[in-house]
Formats: sequence, structure tokens, C-alpha cells
Amino acid sequence: MPRLQSFRSLRGPFPMDFALNDDQRLIRENVRRFMETEVRPVMRRYDREEKFAGAEIRRLGELGCCGMLIPEQWGGAGLDTISYVVMLEEVARVDAAMAVALSVTNSVVAWPLWRHGNDAQRKRYLPQLARGEMLGAFCLTEPQAGSDAAAIQTRAVRDGNTYRLNGTKSWVTNGGESGVYLVFAKTEPAGASGVAKDPAVMNKTITAFLVEPSFRGFRISRYEDKMGLRSSRSAEIAFDDCEVPTEKRLGEEGQGLKIALEALDGGRVGIAAQAVGLAQGALEAAARYAKERRAFGKTIGEFQAIQWMLADMQTEIEAARSLMWQAAYMRDTGSSRVGAYAARAKLYASEMVNRVAYKAVQIHGSMGYSRASDVERMYRDARVLSIYEGTSEIQRMIIARDLLAAGRSTGESGSRGAR
Repeated sequence: MPRLQSFRSLRGPFPMDFALNDDQRLIRENVRRFMETEVRPVMRRYDREEKFAGAEIRRLGELGCCGMLIPEQWGGAGLDTISYVVMLEEVARVDAAMAVALSVTNSVVAWPLWRHGNDAQRKRYLPQLARGEMLGAFCLTEPQAGSDAAAIQTRAVRDGNTYRLNGTKSWVTNGGESGVYLVFAKTEPAGASGVAKDPAVMNKTITAFLVEPSFRGFRISRYEDKMGLRSSRSAEIAFDDCEVPTEKRLGEEGQGLKIALEALDGGRVGIAAQAVGLAQGALEAAARYAKERRAFGKTIGEFQAIQWMLADMQTEIEAARSLMWQAAYMRDTGSSRVGAYAARAKLYASEMVNRVAYKAVQIHGSMGYSRASDVERMYRDARVLSIYEGTSEIQRMIIARDLLAAGRSTGESGSRGAR
């Protein structure tokens, strides 16, 4: 067995680097300052009134937070995914509802539009999305089709230079606030319903469309009354012979499911960032309270039971953050396995934040159960993170399939390289 090389003899940078660069630190500082000064004073009222933070999101757009992954040629910031998740984490640390609006616009609308759109579509939408003048919405889920995306029932039938869309989309984030909706519908030939088909063939019948709310036949049918993220709009949208010009089709017919799943891989990295940020905010609130609240003649932070909860919270957050950064790095390097890395980050982070929020409420005691505390809102906001953009059960399926794939090396780390 050859002798291991001396550590001191290694030349060049270390092969693993967990430090943010100067630009990423500046992004973190600027976004944190904005969230603390402009958003924290109003977020509790917004949650109670279910008020969408449109003005604040436009301000974040001016800071470059709405088109971070889009090249400068199309009005974006042209930054990497790690910079993007750093931004999302700082937003979610204060207000998770605002983070989800930014995540959808960046990850699952602007990015697939840039990747699969033509120049006319990019010119029409990307600069406005990047500046925060327009938000995007992602319309895949239906009342009877959530995790099983291929089972959607919305139909698009071509009539000359127009497609006519019919169906219903549910749980549409930014619904009623967006200027462009990325809608997925089936375009199989008329009369094909009820015929047994190969799933691979059925998957090629889904097509993506860019729909504007002014199109005839587009209607917001209702808004969801939700447990958490109450200042983020979630709408049900009805398409009744909605007229969509053929030039608004994104990509070719039959590419829709590929576009959707590709977008969701990036979106899940964003969900992990939301979870990490929300958990960080809950930890900070719990630590502050533990140093202020007194019982039995001393602060509760001096009790071992509280210390152990705080220690577990911090450890889990750091573990989730590492998975998030790893998935972001794999996306930036164009790894073919980004889906599995994103699934791991999303699974662990979204379940972690529920445990952390639970402990934060427990540390606050009765105050944690009061609407007057931030951790009560965080506890409600955390619950949906293990559900949307793929439930925990779906993430486990993705992870297991990657693990069991022929020839897969289970020891591959996919670590962040030196930058």
C-alpha cells in the first residue's frame, strides 16, 4: 500500500471550501439589512391581514433578487445558485411567505423561461421578472393531480394559431399577483382519452404555455384559506376555453413534463433554502428568549434541557445548510444527478425545520402559542415545506431510485469544489 502524501506537502487550495466569497457575503448583508429594516416591522400585521408584500418584493427586485439566475443579457443578475440560496435564506429568516414568492419567480418561472423560451419570449418577460415589476406563477398541480404530475387533466387543443385551454389548476403560488403563468396542459389528440397508454408515451403529451391573466378564458376562481404562509397568495385558477396564442407555447409540444421536472429540481433547492432560513430565524428567536426568560431564579438558558434543545437545533440547521449548498453547487456544475441532490436537501431541510420550529415554540412555553410571538407564525409556516414542490415521500422515492441505479457509486460525495 503506497504511503499517504504528507498533508503539508499538498500544493494549491484545499479540495473543499465552505466559505462564501465576497460577493455572496455582500448579498447576504444587503438582503439581511433590508429584511430587518423594511420587512420585520410589518410582517406580523401582513400575516394577520393576509396582505401580499408586493411593494417590498418590488424593492427586492431593485436589489436584483428577482432574477438572480438569469443572465445579464436578459436583465438578470447572472449569479450562481449558491448566491441565490443565500438570498432566499436571508429572506425566509424573517418572512417565509415572501421567500416562497421569490423562489417561484426565480426557480420555476424565470429559469425555465430562459432555458426553453425563444428570444421573443425572453424579451417579453425576463427583464420585467428580473426587476420585480412582474411576478411569475407555476401551474402544474390540479385538484386530482399533485405528486402524480403526469395525471393532470387540463387540456390544450390547437385551433389554428391559438390553443384553447380547459381545466383547473390549484395551489398556484402568486396567483392573482403574477403577470405570467407557466401552465402545463395535455395536448394529446382528441378522442384519445380512456385508451390505455404506456406512461412514457403519456408523459410526452404534456406541453408548457406562457399564459397572461388578460387572456380570454382565464379566471381566478378562489383563494386558499391556509394554515401558514398567509401573506403569500395561493389561488385556484379556472381555464374556460382560455385562448393562448401559439407563440406563447414554451418549447415544443410534448416537452412540458421535462420542463416541469427540470424546473422542480432547481425549485427544491430553493425550498431547502427557505427551510434553512426559517429554521435559523426560529433558532435566533429561541436563543434570545432563553437568555431573557427567568424561572427558578435564573434564565431558562441555564437549564440543561433548554441547552440541549438549542444545540440540536443548531446542529440540524448546519447539516441542512451543507446539503443545500451541495445541491446548489451540483446545479451550477451541471451535474446529471442534481435531482437526487436537490431531493436530499429538500427532504432533510423541510423535515428539519418542522422539528426546529417545534422546539422554538416549546422553549417559549405559553408565549410560543400566542399570536404575539414570531415563533407561532414560524411553526405554521414550516408545515407546508415538506409538502409542496414534492412531498417528503416523493423525495424519498427520487433518492432511493438514484441510490439503486445500475453502477451508482454510493460513496460519491459531490462536494463543493474550491472556488
